[in-house]
Amino acid sequence: MRDGYERLLSGLTLSGALAEGWRGAFARAPRPEFVPEAVWAPDDGSPTGHRRVTRAVEPDAWWALVDADDVVVTQLDDGAHDGPGVPTSSASKPSLVASMLRHLDVTDGARVLDVGTGTGWTSALLAARLGREAVTTVEVDAGVAAQAAERLKAAGLVPARTAVGDGLAGWPANAPYDHIHSTAAVRHVPHAWIAQTRPGGTIVTPWGTPYANAGLLRLVSGEPGGPSYGRFVDSVSFMWMRAQRPHTVTLPRTDPDRLGPSAIAPDLALSNGGVAFTIGLRVQEARYVHTWENANPVATYRIVLSDGNGSWASVRYEEWDAPDAVRQWGTRRLWDEITAARVWWEDAGRPELTRFGLTVTARGGQELWLDRPGHPVTPMRAAGITGEPWM
Repeated sequence: MRDGYERLLSGLTLSGALAEGWRGAFARAPRPEFVPEAVWAPDDGSPTGHRRVTRAVEPDAWWALVDADDVVVTQLDDGAHDGPGVPTSSASKPSLVASMLRHLDVTDGARVLDVGTGTGWTSALLAARLGREAVTTVEVDAGVAAQAAERLKAAGLVPARTAVGDGLAGWPANAPYDHIHSTAAVRHVPHAWIAQTRPGGTIVTPWGTPYANAGLLRLVSGEPGGPSYGRFVDSVSFMWMRAQRPHTVTLPRTDPDRLGPSAIAPDLALSNGGVAFTIGLRVQEARYVHTWENANPVATYRIVLSDGNGSWASVRYEEWDAPDAVRQWGTRRLWDEITAARVWWEDAGRPELTRFGLTVTARGGQELWLDRPGHPVTPMRAAGITGEPWM
């Protein structure tokens, strides 16, 4: 084992991230064996925000990325060569991998479905811990799956089933599973996952909203015909399941139909993970980007929001309480909704992400709650906050 990876494992062990029973699996399935020869490093000077780093040409830079407790981007734009540079596959941050596996709470003999094979590293860790016959892994991208299969074979850790398909459908051929582990974020927990997990089994998946892709959900599968309950146990950010990716925010092409001041400073809508997660739960489908004019970035710096259905809002950071700071258009007043959601968060005692939970009903619906089931978190519009225009 290389010194860099050994130091990484020692750090994970000392921090408590690496749960008992997993150190051996991490040693038998070293992360570097599953990272591709070419990866993408952050680069602010590049048009895509990334630059290609190959192990053959820049070994020191490649090893520095791989040995760090950080995500390593392994694909941009679903493999397209002329895209904008959006990361679409990666080797996950080791401490987060360890945390997710800890929350999965596996025991010897357990059967696991690993959704999102990616590089193959998590599948290998599960196979090293539970045995190859206990693991099924599914990946939507055929090219990514083929590369992972080669690495799993070279490591001698090929799961019982390596499949290409949409992980949202699970893999019924090998069900039932004791656990389902997903390395891609969902907005809606697929009912297929619950149907393929034995009652009492756990499902661990990143879960988010268009506004805040931020939660790690640990869901316990209920009895057939009954609900399943889960809590958000950590703050994480993972790439989306392809079929559940949120809409892309485009800059407004219409004039606003309402102008006005903001009741709050715009940075209060993103001031910490708890408030962003709360706003995402309450202001459904809202997504944001930041924009500015190069000639005067400070005065023109704005947050731009849209719901993907035509409504949009933008708020200027500089002089946010001026009469023209907020621009809104459409059937929804998105900034009004966000302001009201921020106030609700304050009134609720500024809850952290881990105070929230989710129930999946027998019919596959999702019910979000604060502290306990039966204490629902209602979308602003359903609660009667429609964002009436200013007079």
